[in-house]
Amino acid sequence: MLSDAVRTELADELERAERDRVPIDPLVARYPDIDVVDAYEIQLRNIRRRLHTGARVVGHKVGLSSKAMQQMMGVDEPDYGHLLAEMEVYEDVPVEAGRYLLPRVEVEVGFVLGADLPGADCTEDDVLAATVAFAPAIELIDSRIKDWKIGLADTISDNASSAGYVLGPQRVAPKDIDIKKIDAVLTRNGEVVAEGRSDAVLGDPVIAVAWLARKVASFGVRLKEGDIVLPGSCTRAIDARPGDAFLAEFAGLGSVRLQFT
Repeated sequence: MLSDAVRTELADELERAERDRVPIDPLVARYPDIDVVDAYEIQLRNIRRRLHTGARVVGHKVGLSSKAMQQMMGVDEPDYGHLLAEMEVYEDVPVEAGRYLLPRVEVEVGFVLGADLPGADCTEDDVLAATVAFAPAIELIDSRIKDWKIGLADTISDNASSAGYVLGPQRVAPKDIDIKKIDAVLTRNGEVVAEGRSDAVLGDPVIAVAWLARKVASFGVRLKEGDIVLPGSCTRAIDARPGDAFLAEFAGLGSVRLQFT
């Protein structure tokens, strides 16, 4: 467990790293005693700072939602980060790769909530009842830690390595598609670079969203009507380079594009 002073110092380092685009050494290497509670407190310090300067939370993302990633990190549950309005990017506006350190993209089935979710008692049925639509999504991830050499506390402290997101225009109601059986293909500059299926996310992305609702409740946060939730990637993360054009296509759900300059 870290002191409040050290938590604030590390939050400051991460804020500067993102602002100046200069990565920092892994937190876990310098502070072996850092734990998950420390990491979420560091994340929340920087989120609160941004809210105080006018930022707005529009949803959350779930990370480490595949069993393979959990085993690699030595954990038995996912992690989460915040999505801010300023993090949204758009299909028709190329993103400057130089805004980021080592950007990567992930393919996700986004949830658009049409009602508030319960907190500590949230179930998968609650999630489906509250979800107004699924949407094709790409999450833009980045790490303020050097060379993506991250441990669990590193990625949690760093807002779960989140940097941006884009939703495609299509919306499909939960009753009209099987959320566990959506095949996804990602191409980069016309070449297939990743393929997967939505059930790579804990067997069912709805499980990830219900977990998230319960988890954030312990921090006094609720998932609300209008929120966007990214439950985790259907595929492995792919490096994004200047000039890359990505297209993610989802069977029965449409597609979403993201281009880098």
